Amino acid sequence: MLVDRGIYKHATALLSLLLVMFSGNSYAKKSFELYVQELKQEAVLKGHDPAFVDTAFSTVNYRKSAVRADKNQPETKITLDTYLATRVPDWKVKQAVQLMAENEQVLDIIEQRYGVQKRFIVALWGNESNFGKYMGKHPVLNSLTTLAYDGRREDFFKKQIFAALTIAEQGHIKLEEFVGSWAGAMGQTQFMPSSFLNYAIDFDGDGKKDIWSNKADVFASIANYLKSEGWSQQLTWGRQVKLPTNFDGDTIGLSWQKMQTLEQWAALGVTRHNGKVLPNAAIKASLIAPDGIQGRVYLVYENFHTLMKWNRSSYFGVSVSYLSERIKKGF
Repeated sequence: MLVDRGIYKHATALLSLLLVMFSGNSYAKKSFELYVQELKQEAVLKGHDPAFVDTAFSTVNYRKSAVRADKNQPETKITLDTYLATRVPDWKVKQAVQLMAENEQVLDIIEQRYGVQKRFIVALWGNESNFGKYMGKHPVLNSLTTLAYDGRREDFFKKQIFAALTIAEQGHIKLEEFVGSWAGAMGQTQFMPSSFLNYAIDFDGDGKKDIWSNKADVFASIANYLKSEGWSQQLTWGRQVKLPTNFDGDTIGLSWQKMQTLEQWAALGVTRHNGKVLPNAAIKASLIAPDGIQGRVYLVYENFHTLMKWNRSSYFGVSVSYLSERIKKGF
């Protein structure tokens, strides 16, 4: 009797996975090598080529540095002013203006196609990888496998592992060049692998979504992410504002329920940062105060909410927005 080779391959992989899972002491933490073997079997069950999987995992090893970095992320509280000083220094603004001019032709096309202002594309590019200079040198599969094995966010990192295998299997990047941050963020956009699969763009049509070395693909991928997540070219990000004395802080926050029109905020005494009245525009905004109402306060529009999907840090969102404003002014 003939047996379908595909069914046989998957049945064999499933049997091997079950044997691995139920062998040894189930109460003791399995070794990293055993964990990798399980991942390989699971990858095959998900449809990845067994030979490719073997090759991809052949150099994977445990990286203590990734676990240390994940566990020891900065706890010291810095102010937004300090953060902006480090994230948006004058030299970065000057470089951003220069690079936007150098890439104006392709950026103009991408801005028109995706409806995302080019200054925001360049600002995200600059914030994520310093315009492609700092992309990380950690082998992506090493980082992701180590962090999955660590166990605190296993489901998330396993999802990234299988997405990374798909990226490499599709030929977007060679395995030996597949590097990124200690957390597995990749390329000039610092996409996680799942974000790559959802948003990366092959803008020049060469068959590769190259966010590592192809600036057109980088710009288009950033724009596609923002557009896909709700960006509107008709809006900017928001504005810094001034609050009246004894302002009710209960209205502060990014929840959609707390959004009000500029007219409503004006009625509560909120003004432009220079004290002048807010624009008379039918725009809904959230009020945020990253350092409390004694620090910088902003009215932010729906585009800022989109930036929060990219990175949930309000400091990050303000820094990207601030850089975009300085790019707009020309330095």
